[in-house]
Amino acid sequence: MVDKKTGVGVGILILKNGKILLGKRHDDPEKASSLMHGEGTWTMPGGKFHFDELLHESAAREVLEETGIKIRNPKVISISNDIVTDAHFVTVGFLVTEFEGEPKTMEPDEIAEWKWFSLDNLPAKLFPPSKKVLENYKDKIIYRL
Repeated sequence: MVDKKTGVGVGILILKNGKILLGKRHDDPEKASSLMHGEGTWTMPGGKFHFDELLHESAAREVLEETGIKIRNPKVISISNDIVTDAHFVTVGFLVTEFEGEPKTMEPDEIAEWKWFSLDNLPAKLFPPSKKVLENYKDKIIYRL
């Protein structure tokens, strides 16, 4: 039997001049490093919530670790259930419009590159949790049944 995982994750929608920051996950599942099986997709900065961490601290830590960007005033915009055959995460999505720094590829084995995309011209292969955060943001819905 597969060891099933349940956890909490954060996804951060960084918005700048109508564009959002997305990273290209490695095509190799081992390097893409996600229990949600997101190899080869584009994703927002994000990751797993740590014990004894506040939600906004988790968002700031993940963005800094992955991109080198320092965020300010993250706002919760989405909560979703993300379930695959062997993992289940509740993802808390944040919107960030205040930050300093330019994205750098801080974890090149996991994320190959960071790029800005127009909300009207997103890549076809989005990481499913990131896609839900984006859809909730566009539809102004925090949680869908």
